[in-house]
Amino acid sequence: MSDIGRPKTVTPPSTVHRPRSSYLRAIGAVAWKDLAAELRSKELLSAMLVFALLVILIFNFALELDVKTRNSVTSGVIWVTFVFAGTLGLNRSMAIEKDRGCLDGLLLAPVDRSAIYFGKAISNLTFMFIVEIIILPAYSFLYNINLFQPGLLLVILLGSIGYTAVGTLLSAMSVQTRTRDVMLPILLFPVIVPVLIAAVKASGGYLQDLPFDQILPWLNLLIVYDIIFIAISFMVFDYVVEE
Repeated sequence: MSDIGRPKTVTPPSTVHRPRSSYLRAIGAVAWKDLAAELRSKELLSAMLVFALLVILIFNFALELDVKTRNSVTSGVIWVTFVFAGTLGLNRSMAIEKDRGCLDGLLLAPVDRSAIYFGKAISNLTFMFIVEIIILPAYSFLYNINLFQPGLLLVILLGSIGYTAVGTLLSAMSVQTRTRDVMLPILLFPVIVPVLIAAVKASGGYLQDLPFDQILPWLNLLIVYDIIFIAISFMVFDYVVEE
């Protein structure tokens, strides 16, 4: 018999990619929500920038050092600045969500909760990058040191990713407690010791023009740390935000 006139069932090609595209849209929506809210209020970035600038100004007056010694301590100073400013930002970012009731709304949304994690991590990383873009020229001007080396910028990128990956997860955990402002540093600082040491050592290596084979182990540690903790955060975020 002929098939003419018989209805045919055709699966739309777009349905094959729908789960992945909806997951990516959820990540983008969460990240954009945070960025748009910050563009309106500028509450988070202003606090991070003021704090970071105060830290480097204090170090500038406290460390009256010659050029050679400055190169050896610069890596430690910039990472202390990034970590302290970043911790302030992580704490406020999740606390704002909790206080406004937005966190509960996000958790009730019909999306995979790991998408919420990645969206928050991307927005937190963006805030970190904005602070770093402003702090690096200011520090270079005060200390007369060139911080815009490709290798050093790579270290800052890897270190910031690892720090934000862990910080976003732990800030979601600490925001559920009454002592959230104190709890986040207590939870975060011991966990980021490996990435902080590796970032300081690798940054110092580039600033002191050490051979690349002496810097490579620290770069490898940063990469491994980033991969491991992004994977762990992806798997456990759903359990962390459960009340």
